[in-house]
Amino acid sequence: MRPLLLCLIGLTAVAVGAAFAQTKQPSKAAPGGSEVRYFTAIDGLMDGNADVVLKETRQGKTVTAATLDVCYTADKNSDRKDRFVANLTVNGQTLTGTAQSVSDKLPVTVKLTRKPTGDSFEFRGQISVGQTVTEVVSTDNTDLSEKEYQESQTTEDGITATPKDFTDVSPEAIGVKVKLEAALDFVKSLKGQDLEVSLSSLSVTCDELRSGVTTINLTIDPDRAAELIAKAKSTPGVVEAGWTAGAVEMDRAIRFSAAEWRDGGKVNREKLAAAIAGVLSRTLAAKPASSAWNANTGKLKLTFKRPSPVLPALALTETVEVTALVSSDKPGTSDRLMLWVSSPVTTTADEGSGPKLNVTEDSVSDEEGEPENDNGSIEALTKELKGQRWDADKSVWK
Repeated sequence: MRPLLLCLIGLTAVAVGAAFAQTKQPSKAAPGGSEVRYFTAIDGLMDGNADVVLKETRQGKTVTAATLDVCYTADKNSDRKDRFVANLTVNGQTLTGTAQSVSDKLPVTVKLTRKPTGDSFEFRGQISVGQTVTEVVSTDNTDLSEKEYQESQTTEDGITATPKDFTDVSPEAIGVKVKLEAALDFVKSLKGQDLEVSLSSLSVTCDELRSGVTTINLTIDPDRAAELIAKAKSTPGVVEAGWTAGAVEMDRAIRFSAAEWRDGGKVNREKLAAAIAGVLSRTLAAKPASSAWNANTGKLKLTFKRPSPVLPALALTETVEVTALVSSDKPGTSDRLMLWVSSPVTTTADEGSGPKLNVTEDSVSDEEGEPENDNGSIEALTKELKGQRWDADKSVWK
């Protein structure tokens, strides 16, 4: 975790709101026709992995001021980002300037020539970051207006603080948007807690470097999600906290009455696990092997065993794994529960006595394959629980 968090140190509001902060404010045309235009790509920088925004202020066709904002991968072996913002001096077609990178404090030198070519623009020159020199040869660049640029920057964080139910967000998935300068302390405060932190959310993106806030994604037992959200909201530096997308897919979800499955106000998990295992053992034609609730995420992991149909004389064994999640169907008090059950995942091994045949699963392509057939498990569980399925076309329980 520590290498991924190093870039958070020193990323203060001052760094984010310095020379490039004005790009977030709509420009107003000044007398004489002054306007602001943007380039959001310059080819070739940092092995083609740089996220570039060049902001120009123009008087007619003449550039009077320019700011270059470049975000790039700082380490070849990680996703850690660094960024520099250089205010450029304009001398005819030449743009020059110096800066220092935000995280690694490396010296930056920019020397570019800008040439209109019909309806597009060409950039050539050099950009040096520390000891690394990048030759810039970028043609066919088009610019954006202030309005077009601002519209392109609009992004949804997917966090819902007070969802009406768990049909659009997942009961175990939490998103916390926190200021960059407070992110490290917030993540440290999660140590020792029964929850899981998404590793990818610890890497700060270029958009987050520019906005000054990052989103940490967490997975927690649905019974403790509301408490975590309330606590996060009161934490210094936290801008927003709520539920977000997670494991639950509505086409594999069931809503049912909670009365039969609650004991003292809480879900009787052992009773529910036994009921789920009983149904799945029939639909999957397999014997229950294990059942365990994850203390961090609240997910139930069920495993089943059955003979493999591959060369029956070898007596190979298939292990079928299914994950389930149960919660109220909405935040707060509810008289209904929602159950989500994953598609089964099957592995095959020789579990017989004596010498073993080492069996390897076939390799799969980069594209995800079709989920395994669950032999009507969701329909059978819906019947067993006297529940309802989600109608995606009408967006209602049926």
